Amino acid sequence: MDKIKNLSLKKTILLYLCVSLICSFLLSALVGGIASEVQQQIWWKYVDQEQYIQAEAGENSNYTVRIPRPSASRMSRWDHQVSELCDFLETYSVLLISLAGSGGAVFLFYRNKLKPPIEELGRASKMIGENNLDFQVDYTNKDEMGQLCQEFERMRRQLVLNNQKLWRTIEEEKALRSAVSHDLRSPLSVLKGYLEMLEEFRKAGILDQEKEGEMLEASRKQVQRMDQFVDMMAKLNSLEQRVLKPGPVIAKELEQEIRQAFTALGRDKQLDFHISENTGDFLGDREVILEVAENLLSNACRYAEKVIEIDLSVTSRELKIRVKDDGEGFQKDKEELTKAFYQQNIKDSLKHTGLGMYISRLYCEKHGGSLLLENDQAGGAVVTAIFRKLSH
Repeated sequence: MDKIKNLSLKKTILLYLCVSLICSFLLSALVGGIASEVQQQIWWKYVDQEQYIQAEAGENSNYTVRIPRPSASRMSRWDHQVSELCDFLETYSVLLISLAGSGGAVFLFYRNKLKPPIEELGRASKMIGENNLDFQVDYTNKDEMGQLCQEFERMRRQLVLNNQKLWRTIEEEKALRSAVSHDLRSPLSVLKGYLEMLEEFRKAGILDQEKEGEMLEASRKQVQRMDQFVDMMAKLNSLEQRVLKPGPVIAKELEQEIRQAFTALGRDKQLDFHISENTGDFLGDREVILEVAENLLSNACRYAEKVIEIDLSVTSRELKIRVKDDGEGFQKDKEELTKAFYQQNIKDSLKHTGLGMYISRLYCEKHGGSLLLENDQAGGAVVTAIFRKLSH
């Protein structure tokens, strides 16, 4: 049966027609025989049966005896009509039954071979027209219609992939635009902090040239960072395309830059910074590492009560930045916190895009590391950014 189901359309219609013609021939022979027998029974009533029996007894090879056809005037009206019908069936039964058999073969061919795939394709076309691709073309025969359904199913899967790719592209572009805004916010916040400090010191009359020079130099570095970042992001279509630039990262220099950022971002907080390990120069993208550090520091400044602890560990193979605050800690699923555009509360959405943790996680993973989020047993949130050594 499976072989018959998988026959081509041409072979299937030929098979249906051959079977129908054979059945039609047998059936017409049976109908003709029955009609002849009925007709003989009618004629038998109108012959001299004794004379016929005597003639049949003398039958030999020179002649045969047949029941003669009585004239219409001798037969009753009913017998005459039945006899004429038998004549008609004997003459035209082959033609009529063959036509009926061919029609039946065509009907069965359409019902079994064409109707199911046509209905399946019609249903699929309607769902695609309604922008609903959550279905499957279910027709398993291996004939031409089955191949057509398979091609339709491949087209549907490709449409799903194209839609997913388009949606992913839109999301990436949205994330990229928000990331540009987010990553510019950190250096801008630092610059804003320095300006506020300069204004406070100027009003108080305690601003010396050395302190002013330090603030101006730190501000110049932040402006340079923004300029480099804008040039780089203008060439990207997504964050994943950012190319890391390996270079030496020295623990003391990184500590100094983080302290400068904290001076502007967390002036009302206390910083407890220490380097737990410094056994060699690390090879990595300094800008990416500094961006992640500033993201974690900015996040900690928002939720810390009084103290922020930063632990820096640098080896030749790995760099870790551990930031702990004395706030309430993480209240929700930590995986949700690293998704794009996540805000922990409604007030965050007024000032923050919800991309800090997402970008930090993405940059850590691009650097071969990871971003770990946990709650400290004594209270507060702990975020650890891990970076692996890059190759030249």
